[in-house]
Amino acid sequence: MITKATVYSEGNNRFSPSKMSRFQDYLIDLPLSPVTDFVRVGAVSYLNSKPLIEGLARVLGKFGNLSTDLPSKLADQLHSGQIDIGLIPVVEYFRNPAFRRVSTSAIVSRGPVWSVRLFFRGSPDSVKRVAMDEGSRTSVALSKVLLHDRLGKIPETTTLPMNGDPSEIDADAVLLIGDRAMHPEKFADTFAENWDLGEKWWQVTGLPFVFATWVARNSSFDEIRLGDMFDLARENGKAAIPRIAAESASLYQLSEEACREYLTQYIHFELDRSALKGLEEFRARCHHLSLIP
Repeated sequence: MITKATVYSEGNNRFSPSKMSRFQDYLIDLPLSPVTDFVRVGAVSYLNSKPLIEGLARVLGKFGNLSTDLPSKLADQLHSGQIDIGLIPVVEYFRNPAFRRVSTSAIVSRGPVWSVRLFFRGSPDSVKRVAMDEGSRTSVALSKVLLHDRLGKIPETTTLPMNGDPSEIDADAVLLIGDRAMHPEKFADTFAENWDLGEKWWQVTGLPFVFATWVARNSSFDEIRLGDMFDLARENGKAAIPRIAAESASLYQLSEEACREYLTQYIHFELDRSALKGLEEFRARCHHLSLIP
């Protein structure tokens, strides 16, 4: 049987096609837990998560199932025990000391992110009330951190429902995430200015921003091997980005080229050293503003 050590010792190209095939065989060769073989995995359902979950159900095989939902709902499901591992907003990872990162895979920006924007009716300096997209928690916290950096205070906040019309909400600014944020031109008549929050964070800190990562609650699962499964799915997904872009373009009202650019230039999928520094900087700023314990 091929071992993990064998796969890792074959050079820097850990996930070449031949190695991925043998590595997947290794991952599904043994039970995931001495108690149970079944793990419930939840992931966000946006375009930026598709490379992370590409083929994940197949990689999990008989050991688990994959469901998708909004980031905020996934966090609640992990807290309540409805799922065992989730691709959840990092601010929820901060809030529960029992949660643990189990993978080097994540949703990361290294500058502009495109799909997370704060829209302003007037000058950002005059904001008193902000409507926050109901589907987000990390981006809500990031908005508060960046507005505090600009204004010296956090404005009053309210919730924008998922189906709510941003142009009709009673607020000076509106946070949009995901698909709606990717078409700022639709809101040009209502809003005078918008911040790409990944870009704004980069300007303020010079660091990448981590939006979500794989997190586990207390369990008896082999989390190291599960983490390897998520990383293998990531490599499968990165290789499949041209196909993902082709299949997703019409759904997100984008060109195939724009989808491919988004998944290769705007969104990154590894928690490297600089991304971890950005993660800890965000944790410190959230703690300073009492947004997390």
